[in-house]
Amino acid sequence: MEPVPGTPFGVVHLDVPPVTSGLAIGALVAGIASILVALLVICFGVAFAGNGGAWASGAFTVLGVLAGVAATVAGLLGQRQIRRPAAPPAVLFTGRGLAVAGISCGAAGALLSLVGLGLALLFTIA
Repeated sequence: MEPVPGTPFGVVHLDVPPVTSGLAIGALVAGIASILVALLVICFGVAFAGNGGAWASGAFTVLGVLAGVAATVAGLLGQRQIRRPAAPPAVLFTGRGLAVAGISCGAAGALLSLVGLGLALLFTIA
């Protein structure tokens, strides 16, 4: 309790426990989803190369890249939220590792989706 100068009153600051950043959790979930969609792109492109697998791979590539970009952006925003200094009564956010994992999984998922599309086109042409 801190006394307020010149008055008989005091101010109490309650301790707020740290909270895991929702942006960091969302980044990790979107990054993992991006990797799973990228694996689906590769499977469709390789398994159904002669039966329109490139079209299916192209459609899922858009989804994989969008999920990867969303994971990267959410992870960067989560890191920014975690780094932000907070005054004592404000909420302190944690989850830096989740944000970093979300960024890396999102980037890997987007890259794998594009590589899977390239493989699908290569198998279709060949």
